[in-house]
Amino acid sequence: MSAATPRVASENFVVRTADGAELKASVEGSGPALLLVSGLGGTAGFWNDSAATLARSFRVIRFDQRGIGASSRGEAPCTIDLLARDCLAVLDAVGVKRAVLLGHSTGGCIGQSLARQAPERLDGLILSATWLKPSRYMTALFGTRRAILDENPQAYAATASLLAYPPAWLEANWAVHEAALAKAPSSAQARQVVRERIDALLAFDGSKHIGSLTLPALILGTRDDMIVPAFLQEELAAALHGARKTMLDTGGHFFPVSRPDAFTATVAEWIGALG
Repeated sequence: MSAATPRVASENFVVRTADGAELKASVEGSGPALLLVSGLGGTAGFWNDSAATLARSFRVIRFDQRGIGASSRGEAPCTIDLLARDCLAVLDAVGVKRAVLLGHSTGGCIGQSLARQAPERLDGLILSATWLKPSRYMTALFGTRRAILDENPQAYAATASLLAYPPAWLEANWAVHEAALAKAPSSAQARQVVRERIDALLAFDGSKHIGSLTLPALILGTRDDMIVPAFLQEELAAALHGARKTMLDTGGHFFPVSRPDAFTATVAEWIGALG
């Protein structure tokens, strides 16, 4: 987004769940509703640049997930199904009956769960850098990161940044890495939230229900993703009947940040074609 691009006014609100979590959320723009669901980090801020662009065409809704950022944890055990029900609570709070859900990484697992639990609330599903079930590679990677978490939170944060972006892009945008280190989960509570979220994503297996999902779907990914490799996008697209697949050659796992123009253009074009 260029410096001259005007921002769309944003309205902030809080969603209270049955188990006591308070979710900090926002809505901006107008048009068809688009719910943005981020990954393991769980922040609404992940979408800052993308939301500013997408809000020119859509009513963009996003939120900090429970225990993350400005949102409180609540009491219920953290599962992908619970995080999907949090999405429903956010939609209800805005008064949105139907939306397109755009989920990145773990957010894509949350989207699959919501499509199974409440398909009548979704007009479409965009699954960005996500998976149907964890591979041995992913299980080993996240298990290793979880082991690092308590011993060295800064090193844990560094792994996310160093693995998530193309090296050349990160070298040219080193402030992104420094910002990731500054947000390392330093407190015991923050580490517990991350740990339970890693456990939840590793426990997710959508393969039992994917055949029953009939929503329009778009699979997005990059061929140089080192966190959720491209072969997992291929597997997901093959399992989700009728899904469209778009793979960028470069961009890494966080391609919505490193390739924002290509990302938002693809999303906007696909939603526009839904009619």
